Amino acid sequence: MLEANTPAPDFKLNSTPDQKLALSDLQGQKVILAFYPADWSPVCGDQMVLYNETSKLFSKHNAQVIGISVDSKWSHLAFSQDRNLHFPLLADFEPKGEVARQYGVYDEETGEAKRALFVIDEQGVIQWSYLSPAGINPGANGILDALEEMDKKTA
Repeated sequence: MLEANTPAPDFKLNSTPDQKLALSDLQGQKVILAFYPADWSPVCGDQMVLYNETSKLFSKHNAQVIGISVDSKWSHLAFSQDRNLHFPLLADFEPKGEVARQYGVYDEETGEAKRALFVIDEQGVIQWSYLSPAGINPGANGILDALEEMDKKTA
């Protein structure tokens, strides 16, 4: 798993069936990458809804949350609409798990991304990362602590 002070690998994945989003598109703002195993699982659903509810706190730190799993763009579309999510879910679908592999969080046994968080600064460098135990919602406190620490460094 990539650790702090590592340049975040750039990628470009589907954010909707007909649009793609690249990490480099978000240069100049902080990015929270939330890798998760699968749409529709109870823990993943709760985690993504929590980040949706916390997005105003993230935006106070000039941070954009992005969810990434190996599910298809169509699954993401339905899941996002069902949960009323207001941030992008990116489909690391084909080649399956390529971005999760770049970040060191692809689980070869399950064929899914592990539940991992990365906070990336405005220059594209990872400032904080966390791998959650399987089946555990990591919450938002670690992300918020990392964002506050980053703001202190630039103040």
